[in-house]
Amino acid sequence: MPIATSAKIFVAGHCGLVGSAVVRKLHQLGCTNLLLRTHSDLDLTNQSAVESFFADEKPQYVILAAAKVGGIHANNTYPADFITINLQIQTNVIVSSFNHKVQKLLFLGSSCIYPKFAPQPIPENALLTAPLEPTNEWYAIAKIAGIKMCQAYRLQHNFDAISAMPTNLYGTNDNFHPENSHVLPALLRRFHEAKVNNLDKVVVWGTGSPLREFLHVDDLADAVVFLLENYSDLEHVNVGSGKEVSIKELAELVKEVVGFKGELVWDSTKPDGTPRKLMDTSKLVGLGWIPKISLRDGLVDTYKCVTPGILEADHAPKMPKAFSFDYSMLNDTVPC
Repeated sequence: MPIATSAKIFVAGHCGLVGSAVVRKLHQLGCTNLLLRTHSDLDLTNQSAVESFFADEKPQYVILAAAKVGGIHANNTYPADFITINLQIQTNVIVSSFNHKVQKLLFLGSSCIYPKFAPQPIPENALLTAPLEPTNEWYAIAKIAGIKMCQAYRLQHNFDAISAMPTNLYGTNDNFHPENSHVLPALLRRFHEAKVNNLDKVVVWGTGSPLREFLHVDDLADAVVFLLENYSDLEHVNVGSGKEVSIKELAELVKEVVGFKGELVWDSTKPDGTPRKLMDTSKLVGLGWIPKISLRDGLVDTYKCVTPGILEADHAPKMPKAFSFDYSMLNDTVPC
């Protein structure tokens, strides 16, 4: 059922990578009644504040993209924060949505909910079949709890709450921090820095053989709206591109998009990491949704959107002749 352009829609986490893309999509569709609150306006970990917001605003739809996120180092350093804050956010928003008769809620998670050695491609029913990746289990367990909360409220109260699990994301409003970004923004930044500093090579760990999947965040936003309008069931839904790219192909493509003319060197003495990680998106495709943005087009668009300001904001004046990129970060599937 199409969402009315006048419907009150609360996008929780609208400043992040995913939330901002959802807002762009809703604006494109002509939605005029979006409820947007920054953390300073509304602390989603504060139960009474969330309850008051829902009582005052009475949203009809809720898209829950808010979360405490970070890389492997952050997850290992602050496990209590990652599990507690995410559980608080999810619980407060889901419970208040039910209490105040929200028409439909969509909860966004991450592919890190799946076991470390899940079958490939990863189907939805792989959830809870084996141990998680230890480096981000605190975040993953919180996200699994969010899925289960949505299912529990549907089963007990017939509340229309659904969940979507995206693959590795990239795009406009991504995090390009030199130390804490994920693989694609990290590669874009580092090839850009190598270009502007006239470096002669970029060294990347491993052989380049592992395979990974990427989805432009604008495609995810399109899928979010599609699911809100076309899906109402118990099981969560994977959202991905359905296409794999080797790390070697990825690095070569980023090198080309950025325009770095130096050499790309592979350090095969370093580990490759997990050989493959792909989401099974046949369920979503069967519902009638497919992604529209190719990896090349998405990278070109992303690079145009962020240069030169963001990439050079933390720019070091003196760069080494070569630097390494540890793409073991690819195991870190935490989204925005």
